[in-house]
This record gives sequence, structure tokens and C-alpha cells, in this order.
Amino acid sequence: MNPLRTVMPTIVAHEGIWDGVYRHIDANGTSLDEHRTWTSCEFPDDGDDHYIQHNRLSWTDGRTAEYRFGCRWSDGLLRWDTDRFHGVGWETDGGVLMLRLERRDVPGAYYVEMINLAPDRRTRARTWQWFRDGKPWKRTLCDEWRIG
Repeated sequence: MNPLRTVMPTIVAHEGIWDGVYRHIDANGTSLDEHRTWTSCEFPDDGDDHYIQHNRLSWTDGRTAEYRFGCRWSDGLLRWDTDRFHGVGWETDGGVLMLRLERRDVPGAYYVEMINLAPDRRTRARTWQWFRDGKPWKRTLCDEWRIG
């Protein structure tokens, strides 16, 4: 059985398919980007990863992107090590998911993400605080709703 089902029950509550909108704003609140996202969260009982996420992003101008990445539970933390980022995640006592991810695809950048599942378990909000060269750079606001 996947250890996350016991040690991180809040993250497992995110299992399923989510639709949403990501909005990127700069430190002054000016819009930098907005796109739709489709996200699938999986918690396999077998294999190398304890958590797998699939993302499909789409913009109104027709651009698209797809990503798949996984992580493992080790020494009390989720641990990611992908071609785009590496870092850790944990669950707070209040059931908030926190991540700190160093970006490999954006030199000198990392972000801290907070993920809150609403009491209805059908909606969630995610906020990313981005830093580049040690200074706040932008924020990403994610509003998502469960579709499967």
C-alpha cells in the first residue's frame, strides 16, 4: 500500500482530476500570464513514485504544454527530482500542503506553494510565491475544481 495513504491523508484527498485556471502576476499585481489547466493526481500502490501528477496547460492563443512528474515519500517529506525542478513537500498539522521547489528551468528561481483543499473537497486553491535571485518576483494563483 502507498505510504501516503497513512502519513499524508490530506494529499491523498486530492486524488482525481482537476480543471482550473492559473494566473501569474508580478510583484506589483500586474498580470503576466493566464492559462487553463487540467491536472490528474495519482497515488499508485506499486512503482517508483508514491505520487504522480499529469498536467495539460492551454492558452487562448492556442499554445499547449503537457507534463508528467512524480515524487517519493522519504524521511518525512515528499521529494521531487525532475528535469524542471527539485524540492520537497509536507503536510501541516492543519492539513495544508506546502512545497518548496527549486526551478532548474528558471535559473536562480524557486517557489513556495501552499495548497488548500476546500471543506467541500470539490474545490481547491493553490498559491505560489516565486523568488528569483533571493527576491520576490511573482505569484501564481490557482483556482481548481474537481471533475473526476
